[in-house]
Amino acid sequence: MDVSAANRKGLSLFALIMIGLGSIFGSGWLFGAGQAAQVAGPAALVAWVIGAIFIGMIAMSYAEVGAAYPLPGAMARFGSISHGPVLGFVTGWAVWIATASLIPIESIAGTQYMASWNFAWARGLVSDGSLTASGIATALVLTVALWLACYWSVALLARANNLLTLVKFAIPVLAIAALIASGFHTGNFTNHGGFAPNGWSAVLTAVSASGVVFAFNGFQAVVNLGGAAKNPGRAIPLALVGALSLGLVIYLALQVAFLGSVPPERLAEAGGWSGINFASPFADLAKLLMLHWVVTLLQFGAFISPSGANIGNVASSAYLAQNLAETGFFPKKIAEVHPRYGVARPAMWLNLGFSVLLLLTIGHSWEALASVVSAAMVVSYLMGPIAVGVFRKTKPGLPRPFRLPAAAVLCPLTFAFAACALYWSKWPNTGKVALLTLVSLPIAAVVLRRKGERSLAKQFAPAWWMAAFLLWTALLSALGSPEFGGHGIIPGGLDTALVGVSALGFYFWAVRAGVRAHHDGLPGPDPVLGTDADADGGSVPAVPAPRAAARDRATASS
Repeated sequence: MDVSAANRKGLSLFALIMIGLGSIFGSGWLFGAGQAAQVAGPAALVAWVIGAIFIGMIAMSYAEVGAAYPLPGAMARFGSISHGPVLGFVTGWAVWIATASLIPIESIAGTQYMASWNFAWARGLVSDGSLTASGIATALVLTVALWLACYWSVALLARANNLLTLVKFAIPVLAIAALIASGFHTGNFTNHGGFAPNGWSAVLTAVSASGVVFAFNGFQAVVNLGGAAKNPGRAIPLALVGALSLGLVIYLALQVAFLGSVPPERLAEAGGWSGINFASPFADLAKLLMLHWVVTLLQFGAFISPSGANIGNVASSAYLAQNLAETGFFPKKIAEVHPRYGVARPAMWLNLGFSVLLLLTIGHSWEALASVVSAAMVVSYLMGPIAVGVFRKTKPGLPRPFRLPAAAVLCPLTFAFAACALYWSKWPNTGKVALLTLVSLPIAAVVLRRKGERSLAKQFAPAWWMAAFLLWTALLSALGSPEFGGHGIIPGGLDTALVGVSALGFYFWAVRAGVRAHHDGLPGPDPVLGTDADADGGSVPAVPAPRAAARDRATASS
């Protein structure tokens, strides 16, 4: 999105809700219902409710800190503001990976739905649920094509976002109505193994690994782009509530329509819900029901929905890379903004390279990439409740347009819920994401040493809780119940309880580390207060960072 234009004009509340809703309705609705039904059966409905509650709790913690710090790409900066540069880089790295990974996955979604076209070349794009070589090439072309459109005209695409979102909203509504009208089988909800044929642990897995968390992840666009709103303090929390509420209603309706429309004889042939494996869930189901106009509608939607969602993804991931560059952990050139188009083109090139890498390695299907990306997203959520806890203790005078009620209770519970969601992502996904996140620590050490930092122990002290948390969670995941991919050393039930209880300890460790970091002056100048606040609420004057000060002067003059 054009940052300068947004700062001059300001996004309306409606536009911010549309950005959030547009990001929520990416490829998640095309695959989420089918994948969740295969994993959890009719109990997938419960997974959507649990997922919405979880994301709602996360979103409300980010609403407080996001409204207090309405900065572009804000989710990559909270760790630095609360704990200092090292944790800021680790959490910013995690957020950037999770957001940049959304760019190729939307192209993969469009490619998989292309396989439902009645052309021999299209049917050859997918084989046994995975993209073929031609499928990967097609997804690569779609990724580059959308990236080029954003590269040259992000502002134009942003202005078209409202229209795209309304179209994206209408397509699933029409598909729901058509599927239900074609024949609704209420017996599907109780037959073939019952309401929860694979047990309730499968419901929890569906939350994390089957596209539920992935689908609601669009709330990040509201936080990252909400700084451009006319009244961020009011707009950010309202936009989050509006986008998530509308998203939940539509996703539940999609899930009900899918569950009730699958022909009972097809379920019997497949041996239950676990055997229902559609490459293009809604399009394949519509073909099965001879709803050819719905197939065409869905094939059109398979391009509109991912493309519209990627407008926010491309903009958000560019902001995040910019912020990492401005903190000094990415090359400074990454943060350079084109004087005419108002976008950080070097950051966009970096994100394109990362997208291509994912496509060529693990991006062989939407389901395969979504399970890993969902786990990475959960890691990126961890900082919200912790930042609220730290800022309540260290920055009592910080203006808070939105104040999270009962934060002393909700923040630890939210962090524990996030830890459980990471565990439910299943081993080895948890191990992969832990490793991918912890790669940032040696990078941080090298960068700080090159800058001449001599006291690495002091710089790294506020970040050790994160390293310990990820390693501990990965260990529990490997040893835990086979229902969540583990080796069964820790029995089911006890494993989740152990993750949740231990997460509370990590939360309070993280908050104390943030308070100590403020005592040591590690976070540096506050981007809003312009001061170094101590834990008692006192402050000492500080000089704003040159880049931030220049940006403030440019905004004021415009």
